[in-house]
Amino acid sequence: MNTTATIPVAKRDIRRVFVANRGEIAVRVIRACRTLGIEAVVGVSEADTETLAAKMADEVVVLGPPLAAESYLRADKIVEAALRTGCDAVHPGYGFLSERSSFVRSCVEAGLVFVGPSAESIDAMGDKITAVGLAQKAGVPRVPGTGALADGAHAKRAGAEIGYPVLIKATAGGGGRGMRIVRDESELESLMSSAANEAKSAFGDDTLYMEKFIEHARHIEIQVMADSHGNVVYLGERECSTQRRHQKLIEEAPSPAVDPAMRQAMGECAVSLTRNANYCGAGTIEFVVDQRDNRYFFLEMNTRIQVEHPVTEMITGFDLVAEQIRVAGGLPLSFTQDEVKLQGHAIECRINAEDPERNFLPRPGLISAWDVPSGEGIRVDSHCYAGYTVPPYYDSLLGKLIVHAATRELAIERMRQALGGLHVEGPTTTASFHDSVLAHEDFIQGKVTTRWVEETFLPQRKAAQKAAAQAAKLAQASAEAQP
Repeated sequence: MNTTATIPVAKRDIRRVFVANRGEIAVRVIRACRTLGIEAVVGVSEADTETLAAKMADEVVVLGPPLAAESYLRADKIVEAALRTGCDAVHPGYGFLSERSSFVRSCVEAGLVFVGPSAESIDAMGDKITAVGLAQKAGVPRVPGTGALADGAHAKRAGAEIGYPVLIKATAGGGGRGMRIVRDESELESLMSSAANEAKSAFGDDTLYMEKFIEHARHIEIQVMADSHGNVVYLGERECSTQRRHQKLIEEAPSPAVDPAMRQAMGECAVSLTRNANYCGAGTIEFVVDQRDNRYFFLEMNTRIQVEHPVTEMITGFDLVAEQIRVAGGLPLSFTQDEVKLQGHAIECRINAEDPERNFLPRPGLISAWDVPSGEGIRVDSHCYAGYTVPPYYDSLLGKLIVHAATRELAIERMRQALGGLHVEGPTTTASFHDSVLAHEDFIQGKVTTRWVEETFLPQRKAAQKAAAQAAKLAQASAEAQP
């Protein structure tokens, strides 16, 4: 790949955008379109005809039955609907087809602007081994690891050389699927087999590779934005270490573990890699950081807008989704690197319809009451409202609660107040769980790692709940024994 070429500019006047997604990101894209004076058409499944996005859009197209495979994952239906409704461009949001290069090609071949990077960039960064190679060429450090594992013997040699524990990962993976921690060679064969089977089922590709597993890791990512004129800018970092089963729960910006020198170094690495990938649009370079010495290593690049993009918007003041649409139409970035100034601190909590007390069991259903907090420094991105029924077919995200304040301490305080002002009746939500995390001393001191929730917070919470239940039982027994 040519690492110095400028992406060919094909300026298009985008007047109507087809939103090929659902939920809060569909609402977010529609609002960005309104900011730009652009019409928005949304494609929905039969289960999503009453979502807020459907109510807000200039036009609604029903793509098919509730199952995503018959609606949101049908590229042919989406392209046909976009053309039939007179759209100039397609915005994929995140998830579904957003990182599917074949979908990009279908849009382009039909004469539609794809609001995102080229199919070639998605292919390059979507394959983890290719992405690691590009990162190394761009001077970005990677975790000690291998290329594609040929077989078990290759894996054993690599494991001995790298040193256990190691991480087995799917080259086409994401969301923790096709990933296994191997702590000893005796576990290698069985864990490779289960990782390969999961990867084959999820991605249609069972190719694996190996990396050194960093025990005390933080997950820190850099937001980048690039245009077709050769401009690439980074907009600071996001701290995404508060996770459960590789799924992010709370994100914040900036990271409490990153100082200005580290931010600049990571940002310059991210810009170098973005240029090397001949990339245009919004992207995120993810790093794993060893908390023991703050050394950072390339993890992967997400070639789309991220769920957690609002925290970056809150501390920079830039509308990243509107910027996506602008650069997709061939316009240059509306800001330079010198104009990116980080102001204050932002935190985002993902409010899911899940029951934390029952192993985060999804709890879809009718929302009988939906009262969200408002006020200075508070933002809610959601597709929900009182009377809306959360369907059981998709992820459990109800919305994102985002706060901004002058300092991290004040942002934590504001978020806890905002969580207290969130009132949802019907589905059980994760709001109280988030409040407990924010109140924990480890979080307050910024000591969270990617395994902290599972290895520290949840066991402590369970022990405290058990002790409280026992104390209540003893108090009740004592009261009953009184004459």
